[in-house]
Amino acid sequence: MLKKLSIEELCDTCDASLFEFETTDELEPISDIIGQQRAVRAMEFGLKIEKKGYNIFVSGPTGTGKTTYARLAVSKVAKEKSAPDDILYVYNFSKPEKPIALFLKAGMGYEFTKDMEKLVNEVKREINKVFDDEAFEVQRQEIIDIYQKKSAEIFEKLEEQAKAEGFIIQRSPQGFITVPLKEGKPMSQEEFDALSDEERKAIEEKGRGLQPKIDEALRRVRLVDREAREELLKLERKTALAAINPIFEEITAKYAEFEGVVNYLKEVKDDMIKNLNAIRQASREKGEDGLDFSAILSQGAPKEDFFIRYKVNLFVDNRNTEGAPVVIETNPTYYNLFGKIEGKASFGTVVTDFTMIKSGAIHRARGGYLIIQAEDLFKDPFAWDTLKRTLKNGEARIENIGEQYRVIPTVTLKPQPIPVDVKVILIGSPLYYYILNEYDEDFRKLFKIRVDFDVEMEKTKENLKNYAAFVCHICKNDGLLHFDKEAVAKVIDYSSRLAEDKRKLSTRFNEIVELLYEASAWAEIEGEKTVKKHHVQKAIEEKAYRSNRVEEKLLQMIEKGEIILDVSGKKVGQVNGLSVLDIGDYTFGQPSRITATTYLGDAGVVNIEREVKLSGKIHEKAVLILSGYLGEKYAKDMPLAISASITFEQNYGGVEGDSATCAELIALLSSISGIPVRQDIAITGSLDQHGNVQPVGGVTHKIEGFYHACKIKGLTGTQGVVIPSQNIDNLMLKDEVLQAVKEGKFHIYSAETIDDVIEIMTELKAEEFHQKVKESLKSLAERAKEFFDGE
Repeated sequence: MLKKLSIEELCDTCDASLFEFETTDELEPISDIIGQQRAVRAMEFGLKIEKKGYNIFVSGPTGTGKTTYARLAVSKVAKEKSAPDDILYVYNFSKPEKPIALFLKAGMGYEFTKDMEKLVNEVKREINKVFDDEAFEVQRQEIIDIYQKKSAEIFEKLEEQAKAEGFIIQRSPQGFITVPLKEGKPMSQEEFDALSDEERKAIEEKGRGLQPKIDEALRRVRLVDREAREELLKLERKTALAAINPIFEEITAKYAEFEGVVNYLKEVKDDMIKNLNAIRQASREKGEDGLDFSAILSQGAPKEDFFIRYKVNLFVDNRNTEGAPVVIETNPTYYNLFGKIEGKASFGTVVTDFTMIKSGAIHRARGGYLIIQAEDLFKDPFAWDTLKRTLKNGEARIENIGEQYRVIPTVTLKPQPIPVDVKVILIGSPLYYYILNEYDEDFRKLFKIRVDFDVEMEKTKENLKNYAAFVCHICKNDGLLHFDKEAVAKVIDYSSRLAEDKRKLSTRFNEIVELLYEASAWAEIEGEKTVKKHHVQKAIEEKAYRSNRVEEKLLQMIEKGEIILDVSGKKVGQVNGLSVLDIGDYTFGQPSRITATTYLGDAGVVNIEREVKLSGKIHEKAVLILSGYLGEKYAKDMPLAISASITFEQNYGGVEGDSATCAELIALLSSISGIPVRQDIAITGSLDQHGNVQPVGGVTHKIEGFYHACKIKGLTGTQGVVIPSQNIDNLMLKDEVLQAVKEGKFHIYSAETIDDVIEIMTELKAEEFHQKVKESLKSLAERAKEFFDGE
């Protein structure tokens, strides 16, 4: 049934009298997300469930507030939890290439770092002090004297044995040698050479007999020396332990509840006792300012700081964290997420140590929440796979990527993996969700909660009040001028227009906030203290003006006749169709001439756009539906001996969608029947094979696009647009169009079937029109038969 729409059906403006305030300054601001009950319930459940795999994917179009809501919702839950442990990396004394991870209560990591610095300084001071003490030197000298006496007794006994054999023992660079005696005095070389061969051989033989005794004496002396060194070492260690035990007892008692720390402190003490000489030397080689004077004087490479092994790498510091951590990683590269092992250049090579292990967002979020934008995450080729592996294994490893491909590895550290218990919140478009869900099996296992944001919500009284409270929140939070109730009503009208439904409100809050900012700015420019309705209207118009250059150019081309468009009279095989152009930040309607030609043949309906590859798949389907309608309506009792072509004239950018199906069919039927159709009426609407008109998108923009074209060419009072009846609720027309309709200069009709469209376009009864089409088709079939029979 064809229906002419009334003003009330073309737009549903918000009644400002519904609001009980004069300006938003009187309201309580609301910062919670509104109109997203499904998303809110999903998020609340996802944050409550603590089971493995229940990470969250927040999906929704850009500008719906999903990122802001995710931050607020996660922060709210995080405050109710306790802060997680600090994480520290320390030196592994048994396997230096594998640093050890320690865990302390939040805030204690920093304390332990400072306590260790204090401990090392105190140990150095006490060791140097006790070893420089006179009492230690006395004890040391006593041990030396005792063992020197034992060594002397061994040599005295050796000398007595040698003397009894007629020899003395002398030291030489080659060791101990035997020298024969003559009359109690050492024999000179000349005297020895003067002896007969038999005498020399006898003396040499006798001297060789002393050699085992000499070797035995030397063995005993070495044993005495070893015992002396051991006794001295025991003395040093005993002395050092007596000096440093109180220091270690104090720090051990402070961290007694942390087994890992206690074990580490024991290893530190044992290592210090083993390296007393290194500690004393390293301490003395450095001045009070820490400079290595021995290295400077020798002009050689600086020695590695021995005391680095006793430092603590405060890997994750939660001393200022209130509740569970909420980490928002805005640049989720591999290293930013999973940490890295840094290095420093040193004499042509790269060196590293455990103090250069740097944490990533996954470590800082341990025990809390990690928020990542999906689009940013997938820009790094290694980040996604590593994130999945980390969540599956429950531990995070710090590994530099690419090291396995180097000829000479620059990093050899393998830090102990960190157990992670973190809930990841990925934020992205629905496209990312569908692709991952379809092609990544791990995704379905790891992200079991979907928080799906809608682009619209119901236009209820409650939501209207919430919208006003939201405006209040933005004004107070961002320092804008407050809006009076009529201005708020205008914002709500704009919201319904964004939603393309008079019964809905848009949840694309980013665009709403932009409107609030700009309306406030226009009010300030005019020196007003509050934002009024005309300021909102001004902001809407100026925003459109900044972006509608393309639309204006096209309208100018219509006015000049460069784009041919008839908005009056009647023509055969030509209909004004309507399309929507989206140029990114601006959307507008554009009328197009759709023409059809028919002739003898059996090619059926030819889509010219398809033939030149300017037609999308949906449009191709729509043209095939036309063939189905023709067959169902006209070819039950006769063949369709017809060839026809349909095209969008002056279209060079391609066609997609099925919203022009009704217009294409009218053009085609007009061409078949020879009946002219009105050019002052434009048509939009999809069609099924049975002739039922189906709803389409963008009807508001399409109507306004044709209105502007008619206005430029001259309004006649008969012009208008036919839309599907199901699209009536989608109408939110501008005031200018509404006024033209009110004055009878422009008209909007709704149709349920193609017959409704036929009657208004041809001004004939549908039955009469169909009969004429059948007659024309029959005539074509007969002429085709005659032609082929004649051959």
